[in-house]
Amino acid sequence: MTSGHRPRVSRLSCKPDEEYIVSTINTAAATQAADVITEPRVSKKRRTIKSYYPRSFFIPTIVLYVVFFAIPSVASFYFSLTRWSLFDSHFIGFDNFVEFFQNPQLYTSFIHTLLYGVITSGAKVLIGFFLAVLLTGPVMGRGYLRAVVFFPVLVSTIGVGIMYKSLLDPFHGMVNAVLRFFGLPQPGWFTDPHLAIYTIAAVDIWKGVGIATLIFMAGIVAIPREYFEAARIDGAGAWRILREITIPLSRGATATVIILSLIGGLRSFDAWSTTNMKGTRKTTMDTMIAMMPTVQARTRTRVIVAPAFC
Repeated sequence: MTSGHRPRVSRLSCKPDEEYIVSTINTAAATQAADVITEPRVSKKRRTIKSYYPRSFFIPTIVLYVVFFAIPSVASFYFSLTRWSLFDSHFIGFDNFVEFFQNPQLYTSFIHTLLYGVITSGAKVLIGFFLAVLLTGPVMGRGYLRAVVFFPVLVSTIGVGIMYKSLLDPFHGMVNAVLRFFGLPQPGWFTDPHLAIYTIAAVDIWKGVGIATLIFMAGIVAIPREYFEAARIDGAGAWRILREITIPLSRGATATVIILSLIGGLRSFDAWSTTNMKGTRKTTMDTMIAMMPTVQARTRTRVIVAPAFC
């Protein structure tokens, strides 16, 4: 073989290798296509299972909500539109609502309820915030004081009302006995028309200020300590730290306390019913107590259901 000439290779000798390569490529492409076709089906099924699995945890909550809230609400609304007893009932439309709004004591009871809610919610915010600032600082016996402040929350409201009704009794109460011993005037805490509503509000504040203090303490503790340290390094005093850092960064806790206290004050019933004296029932009456004489006189308990939907 002379130099400069390339050797001839037969085309027939390369054909089997080309066929093998082509067949291998075709087999790989077919396998890949099959994987592409079958993979979405499997992933879709898995996605469906994964999407339904976390939703199943809502089932117990939904069942409890329907059984203990939705069904009783619908049943209460139905009974408010009927005249009923334990054995029979018949539909009367909105007569119960008309009777409720025609009650002559309704306006006075609304004013007293609103005044009571504003007083209790405002006092709980101010006193609760002051106690929270005190109990989050370096005060002696902090754990004991926290327990003392929160303890009234654990006591039944009816029990608290009966206790204070006994302590503040104008003739046989311990408070007036101490005032009489020192020669001081003994007011009628629950019998004076101008004083009774504020006395009931004070009892409610004493019982509910613990939960407000707890919420404020959680909000104050959540404030980063670096803010206080930087303020002290810059020469800020305690009052300026309170005004510039603690109060602005506790707005979330303040809003929570205001909402909860106002709702609790507007729907309060047990504190009013256990501390009201006969002479001041008209001057310290809330919305629910306003309907009690009508209900007791006519034994028509359906009237109490109507205000809940007004």
